[in-house]
Amino acid sequence: MRESESLFLDVRGLRYHVRRWPAPEAPKLVLLHGWMDVSASFQFLVDAFERRWDIYAPDWRGYGLTDWGRSDCYWFPDYIADLDALLRALAGKAPVHLVGHSLGGNVACMYAGVRPERIAQLVNLEGFGLADTRPQDAPRRYARWLAELHERPGFRPYKSYAELAARLREGNARLSGERAEFLARHWGRDAPDGTVVLRGDPAHKIVNPVLYRYEEVRACWREVRAPVLWVDGAETAALKRLGLDDAQYAERRAEFAELRHVTVARAGHMLHHDQPEAVAKLIDDFLAR
Repeated sequence: MRESESLFLDVRGLRYHVRRWPAPEAPKLVLLHGWMDVSASFQFLVDAFERRWDIYAPDWRGYGLTDWGRSDCYWFPDYIADLDALLRALAGKAPVHLVGHSLGGNVACMYAGVRPERIAQLVNLEGFGLADTRPQDAPRRYARWLAELHERPGFRPYKSYAELAARLREGNARLSGERAEFLARHWGRDAPDGTVVLRGDPAHKIVNPVLYRYEEVRACWREVRAPVLWVDGAETAALKRLGLDDAQYAERRAEFAELRHVTVARAGHMLHHDQPEAVAKLIDDFLAR
């Protein structure tokens, strides 16, 4: 297992944790994790790379070892602003190779359109965007948001890290016991009452009151100049949850000027856990162009 180290940066008033797998003479590669995940989740992918990379993976605000946000809930534009500050700190003005999974892929794709000069090459792992919304959805969404602010969500407690690891394997049968235990140790933390809870801010579960405006997101995607590798898992359930059919999914990919689409066999949404060797080879080969 490739060893990592922890960096802590001041990012927009928060103490941000960045996990680094150092290789000082190698090209920089930045990895962005998904919702309810942490940077250590990329360990299996990092171990599978054949090319040498100087790898940086932040814990998003409110996750892992990064400070929790100081508002009632979390706002998507904050991830974009955090990423901009992180890339300035890690790479100056130099373009970077950027890989994002799920939430991280959505942030990466939007950022690459907002700041196209900052991205050399982009890899999107299961970052499909969200289901489109309608203006008439706004009253119910705001009402739900207000209700959730008054009835704050929490995380389910687990008796031990072993129980959390077992729960992870229930959700993903491809996880070995060893990998599930590794993830549990990084995803979980000790609670004051002796139980184990997820290492994140439960406020992430509060609905975003601002509707997802697909046309605005598409406008950002159209501005992406970097070559894009778009990767999904053959057994993902994410597209079904979003209600996207094949034509709608193809429409989203078509917004990018230069895109290669690959589907990884025997992999679900967490494809970097299911098939890290296959995903690592795709990334290695794509970035080596």
